[in-house]
Amino acid sequence: MASGRAEIEFVDAGGRTRLAHLYQSDPLRILFPNSGPGEPETGTLVTTSGGLVGGDDLTIEIRCGAGAVGRIVGQAAEKIYRSTGADVRIDMSLVAAPGSWLEWLPQETIIFDTARLRRRTVVEAAPGARVLAGEIIVLGRTAMGESVTGGLIHEAWDVRRDDRLIWADAVHLDDNFPQTLAANAGLNGARAFASIVFVSDDASSALPLARELLPEGLDPVGLCVGATCVGDVLVVRWLDRDARRLRDAYGKFWAEFRHHVADLPSAMPRLWAI
Repeated sequence: MASGRAEIEFVDAGGRTRLAHLYQSDPLRILFPNSGPGEPETGTLVTTSGGLVGGDDLTIEIRCGAGAVGRIVGQAAEKIYRSTGADVRIDMSLVAAPGSWLEWLPQETIIFDTARLRRRTVVEAAPGARVLAGEIIVLGRTAMGESVTGGLIHEAWDVRRDDRLIWADAVHLDDNFPQTLAANAGLNGARAFASIVFVSDDASSALPLARELLPEGLDPVGLCVGATCVGDVLVVRWLDRDARRLRDAYGKFWAEFRHHVADLPSAMPRLWAI
């Protein structure tokens, strides 16, 4: 069993974002590739163990100081392996100060049969801060013909502003996966699902843009996606039976959305294409 922790803080130093704090312990590492022209200061989060097993416990804290522009990207898909009973626990904290921009762009979390995952993401965005964050969950390695029949997935989000909880959400799947996955009111046969969360003072004004950027001509038994806004939180949901198709559509939306709302390059990190 592993108990890892990663802490990173970006600050503004005279109009340029720099790293102010870094702490990491196995199996978590944060690397700093060349961000590319026009991109925020970027860190890459790596899990050196190659996957997580029951009993592993990870804590990740990302902070962006006032006026700073930072991004953390997942290095590769995270694998959650089967468990005999213990849970994998991941606690993610995203803290953005006034005037900052913070992106958290993970790659897929692949759930193996009978794996057990409890993950909680807490966003604390001050007035004037903007946070763009997401998650993608894939049920089994679809190209290998795998299926997920049981286990646990508990994916929870809390968004706080001015020390107030303004939005909370959780997906909970336990034991009888096939029934929930097949139900029309469940996942309707989907093998992958994802969310994008945008927190901003003017999140509601970005809702028409988000809907405009969504794929057209959706197939009710293929890719399904929709966007809504609750106060200062814009949420985009994705469902698909084809994990690759979801990933491609997700990445295209992310690149265009960040470009329009933050004047950042309309591009995904090079790691996304690997």
